[in-house]
Amino acid sequence: MSSQDIPEENLPTAQDAHHGGVAVADNPFADPGLPAHKPRIQDIDERAAKRSERTVALLFTLSMLATVGFIASFVIFPVDKIVFIWPIGKVSALNFALGMTLGTALFCIGAGAVHWARTLMSDEEVADERHPIAAPADVKAKVLEDFADGARESDIGRRKLIRNTMYGALAMVPLSGVVLLRDLGPLPELKLRKTVWAKGKLLINQNTMEPLRPEDVLVGSLTFAKPEGLEEDSHDYMQQIAKAALMIVRIQPEDIKDKQELEWSHDGIVAYSKICTHVGCPISLYEQQTHHVLCPCHQSTFDLSDGGRVIFGPAGHALPQLRIGVNDEGFLEALGDFAEPVGPAFWERG
Repeated sequence: MSSQDIPEENLPTAQDAHHGGVAVADNPFADPGLPAHKPRIQDIDERAAKRSERTVALLFTLSMLATVGFIASFVIFPVDKIVFIWPIGKVSALNFALGMTLGTALFCIGAGAVHWARTLMSDEEVADERHPIAAPADVKAKVLEDFADGARESDIGRRKLIRNTMYGALAMVPLSGVVLLRDLGPLPELKLRKTVWAKGKLLINQNTMEPLRPEDVLVGSLTFAKPEGLEEDSHDYMQQIAKAALMIVRIQPEDIKDKQELEWSHDGIVAYSKICTHVGCPISLYEQQTHHVLCPCHQSTFDLSDGGRVIFGPAGHALPQLRIGVNDEGFLEALGDFAEPVGPAFWERG
């Protein structure tokens, strides 16, 4: 459409030049300039401005509450809890709560900032001419002046309610990131130092799944055992059996060289951890004549007649022994947990 088709009253005039407009005589594609500024209701009615201020403060406050809810979700909901949420279906209660609370916290900060800008900050449009990339001193001064004008026009100094709630929301949202560090993995606590063995736990034969009696263990035999109550269908079975697996052997009492080993045994029956102290491989090779057990991974060799000490290979320390006895019903039972952590020697370095 040419300039002849534009109604004359819509063409820019000479008075529009200071708004960026160019006279039609000089340029047929003249800049019509910026429209006249129309004040908002908040600009002329302080009660409306107060309502907007309270709305923004409410959004920032909701963000703070959502952040608190995010942190509380880690405490309230167990990791394995599943709930039904319509129409999503079955979801993790923890993941759903974390997503909703963190999303609400971020949304409320954004919505509060947008509402603040659209209703309370200055909305007068200003055209600025292009300038070279390198900023001269007068431009830098102008930028600082514009920043000061923006801060003044935002009323951040006078609108203390908005300012304080915004600071609170912005200060608390990063706490969500700190809490998320928990997802890097659970804290080990004492899990690597303790097993499920405890006083009174029966020794269960892993082949027959029956409690062991002393007469079930023959001299020269090797039997693998697990703690009573540890079932294969439990969710943490693999984690627990990796620490609690036992080797049961029977040695003639006179052949046992270590005094403590003899005291912790029952009629020559000794119970040692099945987990190699080098890198945690399961030990399964037993030599009857020497009472040595061999780890198949890196050939670490332990003497079960001499406190489970290392006699060959890269293992760093002896196999932990479990103190055992016999209960009133004639079954072998543990008299406590291992006296030291089982498996690789992480604990010797910590």
